[in-house]
Amino acid sequence: MAEKSTIARPYAQAIFDLAESQGKLEAWSQLLGTAALVASDKDVQVLIGNPRIESSRVTAMFSDICATDLGEQGKNVFALLTENGRLSVLPEISAQFEVYKAEAEKTVQAQVISAYPVSDEQQATIADALKARLGCDVTLECQIDKNLVGGAIIRAGDLVIEGTVVGQLEKLKHVLSQ
Repeated sequence: MAEKSTIARPYAQAIFDLAESQGKLEAWSQLLGTAALVASDKDVQVLIGNPRIESSRVTAMFSDICATDLGEQGKNVFALLTENGRLSVLPEISAQFEVYKAEAEKTVQAQVISAYPVSDEQQATIADALKARLGCDVTLECQIDKNLVGGAIIRAGDLVIEGTVVGQLEKLKHVLSQ
């Protein structure tokens, strides 16, 4: 079976193209985000996979829970995903849609994982440096990992900057062993 991200990509692209043409990227983003949360629920997953439940009831359930101003088009997306047995990939569709949306808006979500809290000044410096390097606006999400001795790991899209003490020691170990 194909990976969920491979299955999700064409759906996300089609929904993104529709949303962009309508100028409703944020509305679709919210709808897909809510639907992804619903589809991730264990009880809902049982309903999605139950052949005794009519697909129209599952579609109606998603439409009712995720009600938005997208109306019929939102319902049509749920009906299409239900008909094709793809409701379970809604989290991946939502994630891929967000990637397309960020590219269109020239923004990137970066993750900073550090041993200690990152000050506002440090966050601004990191965001400015990433903006200069990537050429787009950067939003930082900071996390603390007490397992790190010091330093930080920064992830922005495909870019990973490994600046932890443990990482530096590993590099030193590699150089010395040669």
